[in-house]
Amino acid sequence: MRALLKPALLFIAIGVAIYAGLYFAAERLMLRTGHTNPFFKIATAREGAFDWVILGASHAMPLDFADFNARMERDTGLRILNLAGPGTGPLYNRFVLEHLLGRRRVRNVLYVADAFAFDSRTWNEERFADAKLLRRTPFEPAIAARLWDYALREGVDVRAVLDYASGFSKINNRERLQRDVWEGEAQFERVYRPSAAAVKKRVAYLYPEPVSEAARARYLEQLAAIAALARQAGARMVVVKMPVPAQFREQLPGEAAFDAALSRMLSAQQACYADFSAALDEPRLYFDTDHLNRAGLTEFVNHRLKAMLVSRDCAPPPAPRGGA
Repeated sequence: MRALLKPALLFIAIGVAIYAGLYFAAERLMLRTGHTNPFFKIATAREGAFDWVILGASHAMPLDFADFNARMERDTGLRILNLAGPGTGPLYNRFVLEHLLGRRRVRNVLYVADAFAFDSRTWNEERFADAKLLRRTPFEPAIAARLWDYALREGVDVRAVLDYASGFSKINNRERLQRDVWEGEAQFERVYRPSAAAVKKRVAYLYPEPVSEAARARYLEQLAAIAALARQAGARMVVVKMPVPAQFREQLPGEAAFDAALSRMLSAQQACYADFSAALDEPRLYFDTDHLNRAGLTEFVNHRLKAMLVSRDCAPPPAPRGGA
């Protein structure tokens, strides 16, 4: 038995060394191909302070497509960091903001709210275990420790912690040589052709479960926690709803009830709120059922969002003449 122990230990040591080498190589490659992941953006940000950090799901992401974030910074003279991610609800956004505030100073937080992100574990607890997010998240002991805390306190699957710490998804990433770009960015210049079938399919995807008042209450509490984090950091919190076409907007379940609950919570938190969801209805301003293309985003930023970014006033700017 003792004669076999030494070879067995040597075999294990070689296996661990090979795995460690693969982990190191995968981590270095991830840093070279990174782009969209919020933790990658935090790790590679050169600035020590930002005037605005943007949080939310995919409706906020076009603000950082192509050269658009740089353009906004040039037009406003502000430093802006967009940490929105596809399908990320307020629990995951809170996780991101906690990490950011430990490393950078932030003067304002812009949260782009979508009702679907407050309705299901799919966009909150379960997002932490998503391999596409884990394999693009740089390894840091602080992130691992916070992820473990979320597993203990917030109902995140412990397997997400094990995957992140072991680098399993990162090592086994079949897209490791591809740049981390969300598929919507490739469509940014596209003009959408309205489709009732596409809208129906999209809404069914966003709402995998029936609307639940209990779920909305839980995730609105997470948004309140984000507002509290911003306040503790001396930052102002602003919440907006991005424009979506009427064809899409009218199919969203329980939207009026969500708007009322969101307004009440934000009023209690003394956070600014502006609902721009009905601001732009023309299909030519979108690249799919509900995401603004370059033309639509330019219209929205120039006539609505820019004024909020450069002002300390909570009130949204008046609609421009012509109904844009």
